[in-house]
Amino acid sequence: MADKLRAQQQLEALQARYVGTGHADTTRFEWTSNIQRDSYASYVGHPPLLSYMAIGMGECREKVRAQMVEMIQPVGKPPEVRD
Repeated sequence: MADKLRAQQQLEALQARYVGTGHADTTRFEWTSNIQRDSYASYVGHPPLLSYMAIGMGECREKVRAQMVEMIQPVGKPPEVRD
């Protein structure tokens, strides 16, 4: 029983520390927008990966970086919930 409690407490601590880990009430929209923002932030934060993507796209690195930074911005309103 102590192991389950400890695991639950560790999970709650991770969820409080890192927004992207989600929780029981995380919607699909929130989860996918977190994944998208984290991915683009990682691409921008790792110059070799950014250079690789820029070469593949046939654009200069700074242009690709600017496009990715724009995509990190909030993704918009969540979809309407139908009852």
